[in-house]
Amino acid sequence: MSGAELDKIAGWLRNARRVTVLTGAGISTESGIPDFRGPNGVWTKNPAAEKTATLQYYMSDPEVRRHAWQNRINSGMWNAEPNAAHRALVELERKGRLHTLVTQNIDGLHQTAGQSPEIVVEIHGNVREAKCMACDWRGPMQETLDRVRAGEGDPGCLHCGGILKSATISFGENLVAADLHRSQLEAGRADVFVAIGTSLAVYPAAGLPEIALRNGSRLIILNAEQTPFDPMADVVVRDKLGDVLPALVALV
Repeated sequence: MSGAELDKIAGWLRNARRVTVLTGAGISTESGIPDFRGPNGVWTKNPAAEKTATLQYYMSDPEVRRHAWQNRINSGMWNAEPNAAHRALVELERKGRLHTLVTQNIDGLHQTAGQSPEIVVEIHGNVREAKCMACDWRGPMQETLDRVRAGEGDPGCLHCGGILKSATISFGENLVAADLHRSQLEAGRADVFVAIGTSLAVYPAAGLPEIALRNGSRLIILNAEQTPFDPMADVVVRDKLGDVLPALVALV
């Protein structure tokens, strides 16, 4: 991307009243966490793996749950570190130019990088907790993973015997209403909306740019692959996020 284009986007961010950012799996690939739908995505390489993230299959098939728990204990998320793109967004907040960060990611890397928890909306939940699907129990994920490592293939809730899963939002599962409402509200209040590392293909998160555009916001897309919103964006950037985001924020 040219320096002139970076200057133009930086100017929009500097002059904005409110900036809302939406991040997806693409911002974490440089931390060693593969995305889902990209050329080397988890589901691209193994379509059957998508079943572990689909509520219908997860709840009805113990084998899918066993597979999901094995995936979880072997996940690269536990050792992943924030990359330069995550840190650039922390710097953007420090400069007073980032008001809300909605993330589709469940890895917690934004908070690990130093993003203020109060501006982060984890619209798809997080992997740091396990939850019971029958009662209101929640607890640290590592405690449940310790049970899996000790030999429990499909650990049940110790309080009611119900099915446990990660505190993430699966396909077919309702989002937390308050998180969705806040995300939609902040998309509508933004005069600059930035979509970073997301295919903008999964609703309702993919509906946030629509809300922003309807309310007169500029739309900036930074993503390696094409998205359905590219034709409506003010600018589309394909550069590596770990390079372009720090360069952009340095100009703000």
